[in-house]
Amino acid sequence: MPPYGYRPPPPPPPVRFSVGTHRLHWATAPLRAAAIMIVYFVLLGFPLLFTRTRGGASISLSPAVLLRFLVVSLIVGVVAVAAGLWGWLGLRFWVEGDDLVVQNGLLRRAVRRIPLSRIQAIDVVRPLVTRVFSLAEVRVELAGGGQSEIAFRYLGRRAAQDLRAELLARAAGLPGHTPEAPERPVYRVPFGTLLAGLMLKLPVIATFLLLVFSLVFLIAFQEAAMLAVALPALLGLIRAVVAPMVMYANFTVAVSPDGVRLRYGLLETRMQTVPPGRVQAVSVVEPSVWRGLGWARLDVTVAGYAGERQALSSTLLPAAPRQVAAQLVSLVFPGTNVDAVPLLPASARGMTVDRADGAGTDDVVFVARHGWLCRRTDVIAHARAQSVRLTVNPVQRLLKLGTVHVDAPPGLVQVAAADRELGEARAIVESTAMRARSARAASGDTSHWATRRSPAV
Repeated sequence: MPPYGYRPPPPPPPVRFSVGTHRLHWATAPLRAAAIMIVYFVLLGFPLLFTRTRGGASISLSPAVLLRFLVVSLIVGVVAVAAGLWGWLGLRFWVEGDDLVVQNGLLRRAVRRIPLSRIQAIDVVRPLVTRVFSLAEVRVELAGGGQSEIAFRYLGRRAAQDLRAELLARAAGLPGHTPEAPERPVYRVPFGTLLAGLMLKLPVIATFLLLVFSLVFLIAFQEAAMLAVALPALLGLIRAVVAPMVMYANFTVAVSPDGVRLRYGLLETRMQTVPPGRVQAVSVVEPSVWRGLGWARLDVTVAGYAGERQALSSTLLPAAPRQVAAQLVSLVFPGTNVDAVPLLPASARGMTVDRADGAGTDDVVFVARHGWLCRRTDVIAHARAQSVRLTVNPVQRLLKLGTVHVDAPPGLVQVAAADRELGEARAIVESTAMRARSARAASGDTSHWATRRSPAV
């Protein structure tokens, strides 16, 4: 117990990135040097200790071999330390007005000025190794595709939180010293729900049965060839169940004035913040086994993510009751209830199997539902639609049908109403394009959302 009258020291003041220039944490240099040395030892260092003999290769501890190993390791170590210091000294950044300025290089300096209005999402990532040193990585996703990410590897944990809060505040049109906005928790995915949701999928169940069958056959008949079946099945289960469990453990969704906040991860923790108006489209995914349990997954397209980053950041809710997913959709696109939007089924000539499929719209969103084994309800706000187009493939041309696409930025969710009669499809295109123009004109600029009365998450 602390002595009587003891007062803990006040917390340090937050870092103001609009005052002066800033560098990454000093530990970045030794971490980069250590990474280079690990690669060296794996690819070149340890092979230097091997000597070739007639019987193969063996480790030699002779003085000549050890001297060669130590000399090469010393040279590589000096290069690694120099590279770490060079990268740490060469990067500076600061906030100037509504711009984030990043300066890179020592001999040849490159200055990049990024308007904060282009920010699509801000992630605070803490890999397992950096958590030991209380470090964090800040990833700023910008509109513009694959080369639009800015990563600050690494900052102190508190400095990373301060940078995220200041960037979000200035992007919202508030002063940079504005405290972090409070949040309202929406849902925390229980461990059992996540595990059961990952396992109760038809491909996973089929793979598990295949693994059990191959192991039984291997043991009963001592047929080693069954390993060619068992090992791929085991690797498939690890990828489909174990890897998502590690990634999405402790998944929590919350909403705040600065957007949707996601926290998840077991070994690598991630805090993702999607500012208001940056969610382009969402999809309520209901695999066949999940529908009996009333569960759903929520996928999302956020402009700015590309490639691997897009795949890692496309889940807004990994597994939850469907009413929770529908509630989160209404928070992302205020003013709509996805289950209340009337859906018109596709033409019977399109061989529609599930009459629950269809498409519909209201004043806020366009909704398309499709799929039998895995039902998807795709939702896009009219204000986020980039184009509306009609496509007709050769089979549809014979049946006088067409598909209406409501295009969002590239991502996991693509909204389309398939197998509509051509007259109906043209009417959908015209009405949707008109609604999109009106919605964009009403929404205006998505930057400085805190200065507007009712921003959309």
